[in-house]
Amino acid sequence: MTHIRMMPISYFFEPYHCKMILQQVCLYKHAVMKKIIAAFDGLKYSAATARYAIQLASTDAAHITGVFLEDITYTSYKIYELLNKDGVSEKKLNQYKEKDRLTRLKATSSFENACQQAGVNYNSHHDKNIALKELLHESIYADLLVIDRKETLTHYDEKIPTRFIRELLADVQCPVLLVPQVYKPVEKIILLYDGEPSSIHAIKMFSYMLAGLQHLPAEIVTVKSQHKDLHVPDSKLMKEYIKRHFPKAAYTVLKGQPEQAITDYLKNQQQQAVVVAGAYRRGNVSRWFRASMADTIMKEVQLPLFIAHNK
Repeated sequence: MTHIRMMPISYFFEPYHCKMILQQVCLYKHAVMKKIIAAFDGLKYSAATARYAIQLASTDAAHITGVFLEDITYTSYKIYELLNKDGVSEKKLNQYKEKDRLTRLKATSSFENACQQAGVNYNSHHDKNIALKELLHESIYADLLVIDRKETLTHYDEKIPTRFIRELLADVQCPVLLVPQVYKPVEKIILLYDGEPSSIHAIKMFSYMLAGLQHLPAEIVTVKSQHKDLHVPDSKLMKEYIKRHFPKAAYTVLKGQPEQAITDYLKNQQQQAVVVAGAYRRGNVSRWFRASMADTIMKEVQLPLFIAHNK
């Protein structure tokens, strides 16, 4: 019969044993690998999306899954391009199909080569059904989704935010990093805060998900009306919490209308920052961070935007 030795509680507080326990925790943390999905339109490959995902995976020992959305209803050609005097040209159709196949293959190779050169763990998925539905399903089993903020999955250019991005953000099941089309390494973290649970939730998710960036300079930014004081909402509790995750964070209180004040402030940043914001919802989840705020940042500011829902 096996006997289990029960340790007295004092055992765990002895310096030597505390050190051993901390070492085991550190080993466990390094053994656990987060999953980042990078979503791509294989017909319009975004190298910047891959590079942002690789930067995050490199700093946090994460695994990247390249999700290539190969919706069977989406092609590079239009139906009228296949027509001749006898109707649809089978020869032209096969030529265009082969061209699309090779373009998508090249996109996958570009992603995989980039991951190999960076030395990060990766794999690739090729999702053939309706793109939005497929990506929402993938997001259930991911810690973070990285995607180009201009993604459309159509032939056409659209105003930002595109229909695809709006519908994705409304129902996605993990935090999202919307990235610009030109990659610049992240040098700073800007955490938007309005005192509501949704903005705190986004800060929590960012600190849990991207702990590898916590060494970067961090700044808490809030907006208050002209007649209000310069204290951040729930100042004591907020600063107590932030000190544990971003101990050197600076605090900035802007005055004015939130959308305009924040946009102007972000445009004037000298360092390449990632912006962290609350839920993308049309409703009273936040005093000033609603879908309109996210839309404005996407339209006006060329910075990565981290969005997390508080469902």
